[in-house]
Amino acid sequence: MRTPPSRRLLVIACGLIYFFLMLPLLVVFPISLSSAPYMQFPPPGLSWQWYERYLDDPQWIDATWRSLYIGAATAIFALALGVPLAFALVRGRFFGRVLIDRLALAPVIVPTIILSVAVYGLFAKLKLIGTWYGLVIAHTVLALPFVVLVIVAGLRDFDRSLEQAAEGLGASRWRTLSRVTLPLLRPSLVSAGLLAFISSFDEVVVALFLAGANMTLPKKMFDNILMEIDPTIAAVSVMQILLVSVVLVLIGRFGRGLKDSAR
Repeated sequence: MRTPPSRRLLVIACGLIYFFLMLPLLVVFPISLSSAPYMQFPPPGLSWQWYERYLDDPQWIDATWRSLYIGAATAIFALALGVPLAFALVRGRFFGRVLIDRLALAPVIVPTIILSVAVYGLFAKLKLIGTWYGLVIAHTVLALPFVVLVIVAGLRDFDRSLEQAAEGLGASRWRTLSRVTLPLLRPSLVSAGLLAFISSFDEVVVALFLAGANMTLPKKMFDNILMEIDPTIAAVSVMQILLVSVVLVLIGRFGRGLKDSAR
């Protein structure tokens, strides 16, 4: 069967767009290995000095660890709030369900800068500026729509006859939820948690308003670009890209593996 010309053009167009989006990586990766003392492309030679500088700098390491545990806490809280909300939106029948559905997705629609200004005014009154748990709360608000969307999609594809069979055999609702429903939803739960982690780990706008002196990795990168531009920022960018790539691979591979095993 021959491929239609329109499909070929679509594949070519998508390939060109993908190449355009990936083109900066052809600059960032070589600069991170540059032997020059400043930003220079193409690099005059190869060296690991900028990765060593990152590993030897306590400020970079502190910012990295802070982003990691804030991202992990955000994923946990986003799942704790998003999973019950997704169940209520898919299986609940109550007044205002459509409104709650729209509000849950509002952080995706509202520009982050507007949300940051609003949260800053509230957190300033609550004295949460500069606290790690304040960032977790703000990042949870941003990550919640991703969790809700993924879990809602998983619930809509869920075969409820399995739950009915478990209840028909005498299982309570809680036992059915813990032994049947949630294990079968593990692919969606894993994907939602990893997406929540990524949304927190890469977030910079809210961090600029709320982090204060306690820098996250994206905020540290932003300040480094403003104050001191050297290839260290390229090395950090490469490691951040690799980490996000690993998480995306886990979403695709690990989630699918769980789904296959559940079947």
